[in-house]
Amino acid sequence: MAAAAAETASRRLGAAVRGLSGAWYGRHMAAAERAIRTRLPLVDLVLEVRDARVPASSAFESLRRRGPLEPDGRRFVVLNKADLADPSETEKWTAYMKKQRTCPCIAVNSHNRESIKELLNVVRSRIREIKHGERDCTGTVLLVGIPNVGKSAIVNAMHQIGRIGAADKGKLKHAIVSSHPGETRDISGYKVASHPNIYVLDTPGVLSPRFANDDSGPRLALTGAIKGSLLDEYDIAQFLLAVVNSREGYRSWENLNQAGDTSSSGNANTSRSHSKKRQYVSDHSQAVRQVLFETISSFKGDLGKEDELRRLVDRQFISLQEAFKVSTESSEDVGKSIALKLLNLYSTGRLGHYTLDHVPDVRQEVAA
Repeated sequence: MAAAAAETASRRLGAAVRGLSGAWYGRHMAAAERAIRTRLPLVDLVLEVRDARVPASSAFESLRRRGPLEPDGRRFVVLNKADLADPSETEKWTAYMKKQRTCPCIAVNSHNRESIKELLNVVRSRIREIKHGERDCTGTVLLVGIPNVGKSAIVNAMHQIGRIGAADKGKLKHAIVSSHPGETRDISGYKVASHPNIYVLDTPGVLSPRFANDDSGPRLALTGAIKGSLLDEYDIAQFLLAVVNSREGYRSWENLNQAGDTSSSGNANTSRSHSKKRQYVSDHSQAVRQVLFETISSFKGDLGKEDELRRLVDRQFISLQEAFKVSTESSEDVGKSIALKLLNLYSTGRLGHYTLDHVPDVRQEVAA
């Protein structure tokens, strides 16, 4: 029932996304899409990078409109940011996609060396197959996807690992990596392997001005594919809290100790390194999780009702003001400040691991 009320919050944010009328899809993005489509028939392999938190919503629409020169046989789906998604849901998604699609699928964490090595080995193997086992051939790989799925982070990691193992080390190049969508503006090539020589083309993110369904907009707004400046951060944070309140994950925060971080995963391929966590200067994650656990578990209303869920969310924003140490005397909008801090915790995985897209029911698809 709480999930139904969360869907109402999703519809409210979805209406705001639809009101933008695809404002994120400007001339630069349209030009990038044309450039990508021109190169699709010319490369050996296409890596479609998606966000593991939204495996369906983050699909690259240009590939759905592919022509006869762009077969699935040259396509590989990469679910990046697996360290931010629910591991069990990621397993379900990879299994589903392998069964339902003719293209392979792999989940990765671009911040994990072993995960990138696995991806690089898969790419090498696929290029060898395409080139019929030739050792000294040259293969080209096109990296495509919507904004903010981590394409540049992947190509940087592949380039660095491949360069170490290459005889010709050359000069190390770096693709621009940012937490904000739309930072990559041009198509750039990077050598990632020798014998065979493999070059990866990093491309700008392209997000269709229209979505396949109404659920995609709010989920893409929350995961950062749509520029935050186009929407009210407070509305996005309200949707996030609706998601948290409708899931059972908060129950694991009951026994947080002084040093514990119950949201982290023990899997090497899905967890960020300890050095990465030490980079956070002001980590309010434990206090925030405690606040959310206390407000949800003590709430006596019916979360299946929209007005009751909104009442809980309003109460949580008041409690989070203290957890984030946001002063009421600040000249900034208090609600916006809390929302930005909360969304930052979510985007870095410190608020837990949430997969927003549900795996389709195969039985229902067959019946349809």
